[in-house]
Amino acid sequence: MQVILASLGGGRPETMTAECAGALQQADCILGAKRLLESLPQGCTENRVAAIKPQDLLDAISRQQGNCVVLYSGDAGFYSGARGLLPLLKGKNIPAQVLPGISSVQLLSARLARPWQDWELVSAHGVDCNIIGAVSRGKPVFFLTGGALGPTEICQRLTNAGLGSLPVTVGENLSNPEEKVTSGTAEELAGQTFPALSVLLAEAAPRFERRSPGLPDEAFLRGQVPMTKQEVRAAALAKLAVRPTDILWDVGAGTGSVSVELALAALEGQVFAVECEPEACALIRDNKQKFSAWNLHLVEGRAPEVLADLPAPDAVFIGGTKGGMEQIVDLALSKNENARICISAIALETLSSAIAALTKHGLEAGVTQIAVSRAKPAGKLHLLMANNPTFLITGERHA
Repeated sequence: MQVILASLGGGRPETMTAECAGALQQADCILGAKRLLESLPQGCTENRVAAIKPQDLLDAISRQQGNCVVLYSGDAGFYSGARGLLPLLKGKNIPAQVLPGISSVQLLSARLARPWQDWELVSAHGVDCNIIGAVSRGKPVFFLTGGALGPTEICQRLTNAGLGSLPVTVGENLSNPEEKVTSGTAEELAGQTFPALSVLLAEAAPRFERRSPGLPDEAFLRGQVPMTKQEVRAAALAKLAVRPTDILWDVGAGTGSVSVELALAALEGQVFAVECEPEACALIRDNKQKFSAWNLHLVEGRAPEVLADLPAPDAVFIGGTKGGMEQIVDLALSKNENARICISAIALETLSSAIAALTKHGLEAGVTQIAVSRAKPAGKLHLLMANNPTFLITGERHA
């Protein structure tokens, strides 16, 4: 027995390679999705088995006597079930050969007369994916869509993140008579419906040029809202040990300066800026746009009440609590007992509350004081002017 994993390209005989067409003509059994089995060219065997899952395909192949061909749309090497079937065949010592085909990436690229070698390739076919993180990497992103996450839903997520003006293109039923290519902005296409056999190309999102943490204070829009200063911000990010895919909370976000820095450090993650003051919320929105921090989500309201529906955090920065320190720490650690917590304090009473809130959970409180002085001109001289000393309190598990 030999098994051939054949790629049907666009699903029509015209888009299939001669090698795949020859394999189909010589097959004793053909297996694959029902839709693909119904589109086979003339002269193929009527011994056909509708199956998709790798284990189901393996079971069906094991019952056959002759050569089998397993069908995949597009190219078997591009987000197909071949990745799951090949190890199963190898485990049963069944020889297998993969025949490539024309993928939907190639088809859309040809329709647009654009090269695709610099595109990010992402599957949203039957799985959730980080859409905002993908478009924030600086390259156009090709989404293989399907299931609950079709072009409309992708465009809605882009729009909700502040990227409604991002140019996108949807290819429907590529290589078929019903083929259609539609271009517009994410906001425009979010109001349209598309068939199941669709793909989407999103252009690269505008992004702020990344740099080490600690952006200058004057880079942020501030108004009269208190802001965590540059040196403290840089130290806080170091204490939080932010990773690219982290879920992060910034409680008492103020201007959003810490939130923005967190968002730039965790491009594949999500940042939730929690703030209750209307002026501060407006500044957070403005700073999000200024720094292209598309993975930053503003949560308006008072903590801890508004924290209940947020996803479990990997790390939490607490810059303001309005008396709710203990409850905020309790809630964060109830969602993830291993969450990394960094609390900023300028008052001794806040320092005491932070230590008590952390030690209550069996954490060892680490305290760092940061005292920063900046030179300011005084006539021909320069004098050092001190900022308020700031405490950063972190919680660590006892060894």
